Amino acid sequence: MAITSASALSSTAQSLLDAANGTGSAKPTSATTDAQNRFLRLLTTQLKNQDPLNPMDNAQMTSQLAQISTVDGIEKLNATLQKLLSSSVDSEAMQAAALVGHQVMVAGSGMTLGDAGAVGGLELKSAADQVSVTIKDSNGIVMRTLDLGDLDAGMHNFAWDGKTDGGAQAVNGSYGISILAKRGSEKLEVVPLELAGVTSINRSSQGVTLDLGQLGLAKLSDVKQIF
Repeated sequence: MAITSASALSSTAQSLLDAANGTGSAKPTSATTDAQNRFLRLLTTQLKNQDPLNPMDNAQMTSQLAQISTVDGIEKLNATLQKLLSSSVDSEAMQAAALVGHQVMVAGSGMTLGDAGAVGGLELKSAADQVSVTIKDSNGIVMRTLDLGDLDAGMHNFAWDGKTDGGAQAVNGSYGISILAKRGSEKLEVVPLELAGVTSINRSSQGVTLDLGQLGLAKLSDVKQIF
């Protein structure tokens, strides 16, 4: 096996060290770059002072250079991932900002009655042949039961005109809802949806969230419908 001379190895390492340090440059270096420089200085000193009769072999030299190269590659990969993450957050913030002033449907068990009535929603995991919505006041008293009939899987909206089961007009305000979905005698999974207005957005290290007023904060992924 051919053995590279100590002088040749030393020259290679010194070239790498010079490249890492830069020529006549005083640029700030990262912790990894500093570690590379220290490694190359140590390697150069080792090569210069090695026993000429027992020089470092090519495999050992290559292994050591590969290790420091791997560390450098990991740092560059981390930097690239940070840039991608930052870009993703910026894009999410722009999407969220476009929702300010709009109303959205999110998971919730309430609805607000105004002069024009109230709107709610639901999400069915599978088709149902019988769906009903029960609307209650803050004391738990049933105000109205809405029969929505059979519905396919997916999201659906329903409206309440504010009339109670007895025909009286309910006062404006907040009401609770519960939804029952069946297929035959089997109860199905259903998610009640509540309408809320997006007042602002919040951006933090945890990501971007929507401020929905009394409903609190929600993620973009929580939004089921936009109006």
